[in-house]
Amino acid sequence: MSVPESNLPETARIRVLLVEDEFLIRLTLAEALADAGYEVVEAETGDAALAVLEADPSIRLLLTDIQLPGALDGLRLVARARAGRPSLPVIYMTGRPDTMTSTRGNPCDAFIAKPYLPSEVTATVRRLIAA
Repeated sequence: MSVPESNLPETARIRVLLVEDEFLIRLTLAEALADAGYEVVEAETGDAALAVLEADPSIRLLLTDIQLPGALDGLRLVARARAGRPSLPVIYMTGRPDTMTSTRGNPCDAFIAKPYLPSEVTATVRRLIAA
């Protein structure tokens, strides 16, 4: 039985883009976000993520690892994404917190150091979407 859209939780209409090159991390986070009611679009590289962002204006939040394979790491991905969508909320995820000094201070951004709990990520998504 399908649920009428008006009865879906508020988060069911919110699409988030998850960019993570490590399959198991991406799988775990995508599952946690889906369980929290978000629609998750996944990308393995910054290049693939940028293509998704350019093609899908319904993406409301970007979660990205910093170290990604390909031409665009997480920081370059965000810079390119923000050229067209300056208020796009971003959650940066990295095992190298020392690389994050340049991203502090933007109210649309959050930083999560690895290792983290999926519940920490979903709570941060909720907070940024609400802001």
